[in-house]
Amino acid sequence: MDIIKDKYYELTKFYDWALEQSDPRVKDWFLMGSYTPTLAITALYVMLVYAGKWWMEKREAYKLRMAVFYYNIGLVILNFYIFYQTLVNTYRAGYSYICQPVVYSNDENEVNIAKALWWFYFSKCIEMMDTFFFVLKKKNNQISFLHVYHHATMFPIWWIGIKWVAGGQSFFGAMVNSFIHVIMYSYYGISALGPQYQKYLWWKRYLTMLQLTQFYIGMVYALSSLYHDCDFPKWMQYFGLFYGVTIIALFLNFYIQEYIKKHNEKYRKKHDDGSVTNGTSGRNGKHANGHVETKKSK
Repeated sequence: MDIIKDKYYELTKFYDWALEQSDPRVKDWFLMGSYTPTLAITALYVMLVYAGKWWMEKREAYKLRMAVFYYNIGLVILNFYIFYQTLVNTYRAGYSYICQPVVYSNDENEVNIAKALWWFYFSKCIEMMDTFFFVLKKKNNQISFLHVYHHATMFPIWWIGIKWVAGGQSFFGAMVNSFIHVIMYSYYGISALGPQYQKYLWWKRYLTMLQLTQFYIGMVYALSSLYHDCDFPKWMQYFGLFYGVTIIALFLNFYIQEYIKKHNEKYRKKHDDGSVTNGTSGRNGKHANGHVETKKSK
């Protein structure tokens, strides 16, 4: 018991010391005073995901078409704002795309960058609503481990980023990700309007490829920073690389399952002359009852 108390005391002492080293510009910003609210929100998110699925199990799915549409449009606007602010202010501040230390100053451009990064952090809290909309619409197939893992990690990770490094190398990942999210939430917004708009969403596969590309770019950027021995916390860079590997692995698995394996399965069904329905071989992609087999829209 004494060992646990000692370890808790050491951890508390380290945390207090770390807070003293944090960025003084952000200490009074919303949710930045302590890590507790961010961790509590994240824990509540995970619990509500599973409790919500249980609660909806015997209930009818909600439609929520226009609510989801406006939610996605709101995130398009927010992510464009973050992208614009990081791009313009880092350009004005003369940021390097190879190695950029954090500048803890009250220069207008630096403060604007820090504010944009805070909004990026907070957007990860707002984006947890993605999951709750899936729960209420009973789209449980969309609530994958990748989905929950991504939402449950980005928010607490970026609290650390804003608390200690609201600028410098941090800008690049936020800028690229917010740009991708402008495209992604535009896709979700159109999708929310209903099946009649599915014909405009042929580019879903390319969106996934674009998401994967951003992770590879982020990895190259982090490795380049380490190679140039950039004046940026090394432990953050190594942790970023580790986290990037986990996300890439999960996204690659999703891509393989969603596009390659499903495409191969569809190809096999189409060319399987031995397929039989009600005792009759299928011809020209039709079953014996004359109906064409088509893939349902998600």
